[in-house]
Parts: sequence; structure tokens; C-alpha cells
Amino acid sequence: MTRRAAARLGAALTAALAAGAAALAAVPSGAQAAPSRCGDPAARPWCDPGKSPDERAKLVLAKLTDDEKIALLAADDPLGGPLGGFSENAHADTNAGVPRLGVPPLYMADGPAGVRQGRATALPAPIALAASFDPDAAARYGGAVGWEARHRGNDLIFGPTVDVLRTPRNGRAFEGFGEDPYLSASLGAAWVKGAQRQGVMASVKHLPVYTQETDRLALDMAVDERTLREVYLPPFEAAVKDGGAATVMCGFGKVNGRWSCEDGGVLTSILRGEWGFTGFTASDHTAVQDAVGSANGGLDMELPIGMKYNAWLLKAAVAQKKVAQATIDGHVRNVLRTMFAFGVFDRDAYPNDLSRADRTASEATARAVEEGGITLLRNTGNVLPLRSGTSVALVGHATTGLVSGFGSSQVQPFTTVSAKQGFAARAGASVTAVDGRDQRAAAEAARKADVAVVFATDGEGEFFDRSCLSLPCGDPLWGDQDALISAVAAANPRTIVVLETGGPVLMPWADEVAGIVAAWYPGQEGGNALARVLYGDVDPGGRLPVTFPVAEKDVPATVASGKKAVFSEGVNVGYRHYDAAGIAPRYPFGFGLSYTTFAYSKLTVSSGKVTATVTNTGSRAGTAVPQLYLELPSPGTSVPQPPRQLKGFQKVALAPGASATVTFPLTSRSLAYWDTASHGWKVAPGCYRVGVGSSSRDLPLTGAFAQGGGRC
Repeated sequence: MTRRAAARLGAALTAALAAGAAALAAVPSGAQAAPSRCGDPAARPWCDPGKSPDERAKLVLAKLTDDEKIALLAADDPLGGPLGGFSENAHADTNAGVPRLGVPPLYMADGPAGVRQGRATALPAPIALAASFDPDAAARYGGAVGWEARHRGNDLIFGPTVDVLRTPRNGRAFEGFGEDPYLSASLGAAWVKGAQRQGVMASVKHLPVYTQETDRLALDMAVDERTLREVYLPPFEAAVKDGGAATVMCGFGKVNGRWSCEDGGVLTSILRGEWGFTGFTASDHTAVQDAVGSANGGLDMELPIGMKYNAWLLKAAVAQKKVAQATIDGHVRNVLRTMFAFGVFDRDAYPNDLSRADRTASEATARAVEEGGITLLRNTGNVLPLRSGTSVALVGHATTGLVSGFGSSQVQPFTTVSAKQGFAARAGASVTAVDGRDQRAAAEAARKADVAVVFATDGEGEFFDRSCLSLPCGDPLWGDQDALISAVAAANPRTIVVLETGGPVLMPWADEVAGIVAAWYPGQEGGNALARVLYGDVDPGGRLPVTFPVAEKDVPATVASGKKAVFSEGVNVGYRHYDAAGIAPRYPFGFGLSYTTFAYSKLTVSSGKVTATVTNTGSRAGTAVPQLYLELPSPGTSVPQPPRQLKGFQKVALAPGASATVTFPLTSRSLAYWDTASHGWKVAPGCYRVGVGSSSRDLPLTGAFAQGGGRC
């Protein structure tokens, strides 16, 4: 047994037994020393940047010992993960590299909502980005995360999360891009591009399916082949093929009886064979169950340490011919090739200087993304936008601010702007704030003000799912928020509810209040962004990336228990379920109001594209989000199609009276379904019905076109 293998196993035991506080004390303070890089190409030919990544990886591989190869297949730092949210010097994961050969260390950080390593810019939750319906904003978001990850000394960032939301009670609903695969794919690919332009590698997660926290380590998810291909895999496919993702992270649990990090059908056949992925795959922390299964199943790197990918187990597996040496070499080659392709060998180590760097651009991005994702759901009597000089009573957590959800994506911000701070700075008037724990005091404060604004939250986070969609839901921190909202609304008819939630909630009080705003988890600039939107400095730019139900029983799926989840809803995830079942939602997918009005006209339809004109018919500048939905013909009773599927969207800013023509390109993939008989994409002959409008339930422009000899 090598010294390094022994040290790694000892470190694993230390990590398992050490308390968080003791581990924190073990982290050295001060900046990390810059490691030596590759070296002289004359002595080390793989250090020649003129050679291809494949050639360079082959040259290094030939010089590695068996122990060095295995060491490259796992992270080394068991203390990094737990401390990533506390110390700026503790990366989420580290692979020490091979100094003997100039293979540099690889530093990794959590980052779907900002860098979780000491303090960083807390961006709005990814669900707020999803509400923006804006790939440009996604690229800007990913760029901000990538830039800050680099300035924390990282080479790789764990993000984005592109898991399609199956159940709104999912504790990590806030961390993804909502319930539609097309939206998730569009934003995820743009996020990856934005991050990787900053010189860091993105790791899209969690392949292939991740839908709940309950029993997540052992959950077996039964997903039929068509649903897997049409709903859950497209965002990963786009991140790889369109975004060029450097790495892909496999998740916990099983899919159809196979552990996600051992599933060669996905990790090898689909990811590499079909999609042409040339990066490396990494496991979620502790997701690896078996060294042999994962090695043969396509996993390249185990995180957070080599509990399975270590010299003891893998060398024994090779000796027993359970794993071929060529398989080990292939995994090492994938890691090295990716590092070469993304320039890790050919540059100095990134400095850990974020605390001293100018973060102005990141803070501006945090505010802009939140403004673009704030979604106006109700505006009775034009209670919004607020007028300067209006007296406002803020009720709830307005003084502290709610920045993000909990778990591995939670960021410790350098600064936070609360709603009270943002409103007071913008309003130029008297702003009072009460925490809402005393409903009588809250009602009295509301009665004395021109307008009352109640802040409500659901408190989502990793490791647990929500027990219900109601705002009380047994939360001892915030209490019965539904009752609080009703009490304030009874005291002041001009009551506005601001939902700082990670996903849908029930609203039994919806008809009692004048305004409802979905602000999601708004990030550190939330107070400024909310003030600018509620006072009309900018139009509320968000549209719902998730359906808000009327009742709990209306949702398409709930959290499974008993370690088995059967995806009986099939492809009817999210709004597709409501449409197929004829259930009226509280607020539909894609919905969101503006401070102006829009009209749609001049629809043109063909199998190659759909165009339409959108016009600002109001007196204010505003943001429209035209959306294209298709109803595909069913090739047979065994392949039912959802009533409509999102196939395009654009975000356009329009001055009063201005018009814009929007074009939605269509490809064969836009029209295709997954045929389980041939295990491939097919376009069914028949009539394809088109709807264009402002949400999945508001499609004033309709048309159709025939395909494959079909008729309309």
C-alpha cells in the first residue's frame, strides 16, 4: 500500500469523525501558495501547448505509475466540502495532481447560485434566473459565477443545476430552472458558456435524474425511456452539445435499478457515444457505491475523496480482472485531456483574491438578474408601481432579507441589501417595518400606511423536502404567514404580497390582496432590485418557470417515500399535467404581468419557423416574453402527446407603441418524439398545431402546419 493511499484512507476516517468546528480550525489562514505548473516542454513534451489535448494526455499517461493514475481519479481533501461555505481557503474539492510530472492541482467549488467558498456575491436563486426567460441573462449569471470562482483560486465550478422540477415540494426547487426541459436546456447551455468564457470549467448536474431530497441517497426512480429522453436528459444534452460543458456530475440514487454513477448506458453510450462528450464525469459527494461498477460504468472522478476509487480497491479490481487496465487509463485520459483542453496546464494558478477584487460587475449582475426575474402575478387597481412619497408598511422579514435557499448552493454574501434598505433609499419617504410575529401590530402598521407590503417565504433547502405547499407548513421561524397576510389585507385593501420562495406555494388569500409579486430568493441585491421594480424604475421582467397550483392535490407528482419513485405522470410534467388533466392553475407556466400591455398579431407558420409581431399597446416601456407552444400529433395511442409543449421564447423590450417581429426557428428535433421501438427520435406525420402568446394558457395566435404527408 502506498503512502499516499494510506494518507487518503486516514483522511477519510478523519473527515467522518471530525466535527465542523474542529475541521474549521485545521484550515490554515492566508492566501494559498501558487503551485508550480507544467514545466519545460523540452523535458516534458506534454507541456507543449502546440500539441493537441489528446496527444498531450497520451504522453502524460505513459509516464504515470499505477498509484498516480488512481490518485487522479478522486479528490484528496475531505475537509474542503464541509468547509466550503465558511472559509475562503477551503475549496469544495481538490485533486492534488502529480507534481513529479507537472500535473497541476485541480481546485473545485460549489457554485450554482454563486461561489460557496468564504464570502462571495450571492446571486438570485437560479429559479429567479429561470423566471427571466433570458439566455443572455443566463450567460451573464454564469459569467459572474465563473469570474468569482476564478478569483477564489478555482479551476472548476459545480454548476449549473439543470434537473427538471418534477414535484414543487422538492427542497432544491430553487436551485434549478423550473419544470420545462426546453427552458432548462436553453438557460443551462448559456450559463455554461458564460462561466467557461471566464477560464473555469463548468460541471453540469445531476445526471441523469434528480427530483427530491427525501431518500435521495438510495431512491430508485422508475422512469420510462421516452420520459427520460424527452424530459430529463435534454438539458444535459444542450449543456454538452451547445454549451460545451467540461464536466458532468452524476447524482445520487438509482434510475431504473442502476446507480446513477454506474449507469454506462447514460455515462458512456448516451453522454459520450451519442452526444460526443469529451470531458470528464464526476460523482456527487458520496454518490459512488461500488468501485468496479462505477469504473466500468463510465465514472471518471470520485468526490469528495477516494472512498471507492483508491489504490486498494481499484488495483485489486484490475488484478482480479474485474476492471481492465485500459478502463482505468481511459478515465485518467479523460481527466487529463479535459485539463489540457481548458488550459489548466498552461497558465499560472488562479490567485485567491476575491476579497480584494472589484466586484462591481458581479453586484450589478445580481441586481439585474433579479429585476429580470421578478414576476408580477396580480395588480388590482394598478396598486403597482408605487408612487414616490407613498407611505409604506413593510411586514415580515423585510429588515433581515432572505438571500437564498439552504445547502451546498448557499452563498455567504459580502453585503446584503434588505427590502427596508432598498425601499427607504428609493422611496424618499417614511418606511416602517414590523416583523409580523404579532399580527395585531402588523395590522395596525398596515392600517396607518398608504400601502402594506407583506414578505412571505417557504424556507427551502438541500437535505429535506417541503412537507406541504402552504406558507405555514409547520415553520416555527415564520409562523402562519397565510393568516398574517389575511390580517394585513383586512386592515389595508392596498396590500401587496412579495413571495420570496424557491418555488410554487398555495395562495388561499390571493383574492384578498391587491398585488402579488414572485421575487424568488432574490440574492444580496434583492432590496435594491425589489424597490426598482415596485416603484416602476424597471418593468417586472419575470414569467413563471413553474406552475402555481390552486390546491395541493392538483400537482403532477409529489415526494415519493419508501425509497421508490414511479414516474407515472410520464412526459406530463409541470404545466403539461395541468393541461392534460384539465386542471385550472392559480397561475400558469409562462405567466407574468407588465406595467404596460401587449398585443400579438401577424402569425406566420411553416415547418421551419414561426414568426409573430408583438406590440406595446400601453403608455409605458415594458418587457414582453412571447412564447411558442406546439401540439404534436400522436403517432398512436401508446404515445400520447401533451396538449402543448414550449418550443421557443424571446424576451423583447418595447417602448410605448413600438412593435417587434419575433422568430422561432423549428428543427426536426422541435417536432420529434422519442420512439421506444427504434430507440431514436422520430417525427410523426400529421398536423402540428401552433400557439403563440404570453403564457401556456394565453395563446391568442394559433395556426397549424402539416408534416410527413399529414393533413390539417
